[in-house]
Amino acid sequence: MFAAIHSQTDEADKLVRLAQEFSPQVERTSAHTVALDVNGLERIHGLPQQIASAVAQRAAERGLQASVAIATNLDAAIHAARGFAGVSVIPYGDEAKYLGSLPLTLLGPTPEMLETLERWGIRRLRDLAALPELGLAERLGPEGLRLHKLARGAGDRPLDPVAEPLCFTEEAELDYPVELLEPLMFVLGRMLNGLCARLVSRGLATNELRLRLKLERNGEHARTLRFPVPMLENKAFLKLLDLDLSAHPPPEPVVHVWLEAEPAKPRAAQTGLFIPIAPEPEKLELTLARLRALVGEQNVGSPELLDTHRPGAFRMLPRPRQTQAKPPAPPLRIGNIRAICPPRTARVQMTSGQPVHVQAEGVRGHVTAAAGPWRTSGDWWTTGPWARDEWDVALSDGSLYRIFSEQGKWFVDGYYD
Repeated sequence: MFAAIHSQTDEADKLVRLAQEFSPQVERTSAHTVALDVNGLERIHGLPQQIASAVAQRAAERGLQASVAIATNLDAAIHAARGFAGVSVIPYGDEAKYLGSLPLTLLGPTPEMLETLERWGIRRLRDLAALPELGLAERLGPEGLRLHKLARGAGDRPLDPVAEPLCFTEEAELDYPVELLEPLMFVLGRMLNGLCARLVSRGLATNELRLRLKLERNGEHARTLRFPVPMLENKAFLKLLDLDLSAHPPPEPVVHVWLEAEPAKPRAAQTGLFIPIAPEPEKLELTLARLRALVGEQNVGSPELLDTHRPGAFRMLPRPRQTQAKPPAPPLRIGNIRAICPPRTARVQMTSGQPVHVQAEGVRGHVTAAAGPWRTSGDWWTTGPWARDEWDVALSDGSLYRIFSEQGKWFVDGYYD
């Protein structure tokens, strides 16, 4: 079963993208017509009439004035879409009856052939279909037989799908400059629906979205969203774009929008019965995006230790690195130190170079034993050198703490359990 979409305007690229939202098998028949294989769509949309209505509704949402026809014969569907307005469904076996009123020019005969048929008084498909096949072959040859078969709706040629590279792009030219984010997100929502539908038809997902906004004064505002795993959830994409544009709004009103998705194979994962359920990547990505909007992008990510002796030195990476799992370390036989982040400001009383009393938030007591100081320093060749003296102290309440002094100030760095 085949469907054909015809538009009077020269919008072949838009028609091809529209057809690819329903089927990967799409033929660019002409500058105004495309055809697609709709076998299997009845499981999604239902009867052929419902399939044709769904295609017509999607075309209307894209702002296309198009007619749609469905038939079991490819050429019959194409001729019906070109000849009839609106939605047409041709039952099997009734092709000649339904196509009979259409003009002969829809078959695309040569000028000489058309002139000959008009001299015979043949101007409609039903007139040509009524002629005897043998006599037509004797007078007009193979071309006459081909036109006769098309007039009866009995063509048997296969679909010739377009061989185009996988490019999932949507664009929209706005009627007027858009300044507010809300109407812009409405446009992006429609574009995402089209992109996701085309990805689904190809069995693909995406791991990167690229947004390009043309500004009113001929400038551009570009944003790129990269995902840790391939995703396919238009609502999640829309919310991520909303959060990103809220944090990085375009400086001027927008007049044109381009949205492109990088295709990728969907992730395949199967967890075991005894493995804890991890959060869904879409929900985790939304949560991280909301956190970045609250605390800043530089404060959300995966911590990475720096190659330095400076205690607690690290940086935030936007994405966790994929590393091979390391074997678990052997259990420590001494107490573990629990870091306090950030270190708590403390007041330390010193006598003869030894701490004798420590007071901080939640920490207070006399020092019964102390070990130190351990003096460390580094980055003296840069503009931000550091130096600190560390002590391990046991307080009168039996607790063990690590304290340090830096630039004349004291801090509680952690405790032993």
